[in-house]
Amino acid sequence: MSANPAEKVSIFVDVQNIYNTCRQTYSRNFDYNKFWAKATRGREVFSAYAYATDRGDEKQQQFQNILRAIGFTVLLKPFVQRSDGSSKADWDVGMALDIYEIAPHCDTVVLASGDGDFEILLRRIGERFKTRTEVYGVFPLTAAALVIAADKFVAIEKSLLL
Repeated sequence: MSANPAEKVSIFVDVQNIYNTCRQTYSRNFDYNKFWAKATRGREVFSAYAYATDRGDEKQQQFQNILRAIGFTVLLKPFVQRSDGSSKADWDVGMALDIYEIAPHCDTVVLASGDGDFEILLRRIGERFKTRTEVYGVFPLTAAALVIAADKFVAIEKSLLL
């Protein structure tokens, strides 16, 4: 008699959102090693993606290499500085497509982001594929709709910070 197969988990991290919300609330950085340990405990990792911007600087490249060493596939989008001084490097649509395509193949999707735009996606994958969802976010800066849509919400607090 074999043991039950491990729960399959896929992890998706909105790197800019997590960086900004952790810095704004705690003036500290997110600890990706502690996050990985907590999110994967007792589970089989089906896939893990970190969505980041590419500014081409050495410090960012070192950080991206750390993410790869942990087990993430790092996806980069060029950082665009607009003529009006604003900037853009939005991964929302790319993340949503990847999550939707992977959701039927895993038991749980873990999303690290506070962006309320993902609320409808979490509801949809739960309805369509019966995929459970967990959101990790900085509580005061995580959209209430996202917290409500998730099967489980994990507040990023000091134990998950460097």
